[in-house]
Amino acid sequence: MRYIKENLASIKLLTGIIIGGLLGVFFGEKMMVVEPIGQLFLNFLFMILVPLVFFSVSSSIANMEGGKRLGKIMLYTMLVFIMTAMISAIIAYLGVRIYPLIDSNHFNVESVIEQLGEVTIQKDLSMADRIVGMLSVEDFQGLFSKNNMLAVIIFSIIVGLATLNTSVDNTTFKDFLNAGNTMIMKVVDYIMYLAPIGLGCYFASSIGQLGSQLINGYARTMLLYCLISIIYFFGVMTFYAFIANGKTGIKDFWANITTPALTAIATCSSAASIPVNIEFTKKMNVADDIAETVIPLGANTHKDGSVIGGVFKIAFLFVLFGRDITTIENIIAIIFGGFFVGLVMGSIPGGGAIAETMIAVFFGFPTETVPLIMIISTIIDIPATLLNSAGNTVSAMMVQSLIERSERKKK
Repeated sequence: MRYIKENLASIKLLTGIIIGGLLGVFFGEKMMVVEPIGQLFLNFLFMILVPLVFFSVSSSIANMEGGKRLGKIMLYTMLVFIMTAMISAIIAYLGVRIYPLIDSNHFNVESVIEQLGEVTIQKDLSMADRIVGMLSVEDFQGLFSKNNMLAVIIFSIIVGLATLNTSVDNTTFKDFLNAGNTMIMKVVDYIMYLAPIGLGCYFASSIGQLGSQLINGYARTMLLYCLISIIYFFGVMTFYAFIANGKTGIKDFWANITTPALTAIATCSSAASIPVNIEFTKKMNVADDIAETVIPLGANTHKDGSVIGGVFKIAFLFVLFGRDITTIENIIAIIFGGFFVGLVMGSIPGGGAIAETMIAVFFGFPTETVPLIMIISTIIDIPATLLNSAGNTVSAMMVQSLIERSERKKK
């Protein structure tokens, strides 16, 4: 009963998607009648993205605190987080390369394009021009568009840093950012009340038009994600523990990871797992200040499971629209896209919806595809949370190792 109460929102969302999928299978194209309801929910999400990013990013940076020891821990923590995120992105790409998420032999790309629209790629722009276009806008009003989300993030970071480093009379503006962030998150909560109905209607319409092709793709996605999760949890994390402290590290990790892992699976929340993770990370011979810094920070910024999910979402849309995932350019784009989605966007409250929108915008997919990859987030939630949460404990072990080596060199 407690499990149901704590995960009621996810259960409602999954129920809405399942009901929508079944209605789409049984009633086919007749379910197009409910598509406007799904589109309404989608528009509400798009409407809130820009203020959500601005307030959440700028307020989080404005509230940071310093300290010499903390600075060293933060530096090594970021290095470890970046390394593990990149490794998980590469593993995810190899997975979707070996086992495509959609069987292209039994898939009609034309029907997808007819329903969702063409992929828009600006081939006349150089790589430098594309980077400039992603990172900046010509004038301030361009920041109000969801199509310029990376520029919004950069602007928000600058505002947060300016607030943090303004020593005089900055409390009023900091309070404004904090209040704005609290208010926007409440608006997100209100919008997400509509998620089971909105996503259910959109999914019913999509399944009604594309039939079992999408259902098969989601089933393959779930199967592959679970397989990679098993490999990553038992194989890669064991390797990380070995890097941290050899055979002793492996022993410490596996002697203490069971409770944190079960907590992550039961709660489907990295944040809810923080107290347990801190307690058992200390039992892995990690210093108190390292455990108490890395674990809370990791719950917000270190999400290897989300990185893998990001690669899956991008690859899913690539195959869905018949784009080649084997070219060098697309390999790099998919890996770094998944890395950015999981590591950077994962640190933003409500970043999931933002990340999925950015995937569509950056890669030129129609924004109507956003609900399709939001569903992937739902079906991989449990194994993704396991990797996100458990990855923080072994990362703390590696940070401990780096700190100890650094201190030994000074002596």
